[in-house]
Amino acid sequence: MISARVIALFVALITATTAAHGSVPIVVETGAGRRAVMKLCSDASDQLKNGDVASAKLRASINVRLGKYAEASKEFNYLVSIHPRRVTFARALSERAWFHSTCQNSSFRNGQQAVKDAKAACSIMVWKDEHMIDTLAAAYAETGDFDSAIRYAEQALAVKGISPESAKAFREHLMWFQQRRRFPASNKTEKI
Repeated sequence: MISARVIALFVALITATTAAHGSVPIVVETGAGRRAVMKLCSDASDQLKNGDVASAKLRASINVRLGKYAEASKEFNYLVSIHPRRVTFARALSERAWFHSTCQNSSFRNGQQAVKDAKAACSIMVWKDEHMIDTLAAAYAETGDFDSAIRYAEQALAVKGISPESAKAFREHLMWFQQRRRFPASNKTEKI
């Protein structure tokens, strides 16, 4: 009869041999669209490790689209925490504010933090970026301060050189705020 000691030695040898020679990769079958998104996330993760902030923003946006709100929130928090260059920092603050103002999952909404982030972003950009001002309007709507939301939506519309697409979106936002409505949970939550 084989002793327990011999069996243990045999299992240890097989385990060591397998570990030394590598392992078989795990293959997951997915659709072409899902594979493309997974590749973008993987590439963005690698680029973030190398300090590429734009890729981290891309990954946060992808996570929002996929409904991975916790991961998106972590990305936005990371982007803000590394304090990138001035304009990039303002954009990161504004994007986090937009996320906290409009996320489809209400547990990730945080109007107070959104107002704080959006105000800081607007200040950094000297109140000349219409998208950041619109984000501040959305943040105020999230807190229930519709008078401030209306004021900032009007200010965003008054910025010189605003694109027709942005003007159309901002007018729609203004209409919601005038009706004392915040962004609905079913609304698409991406900025143009």
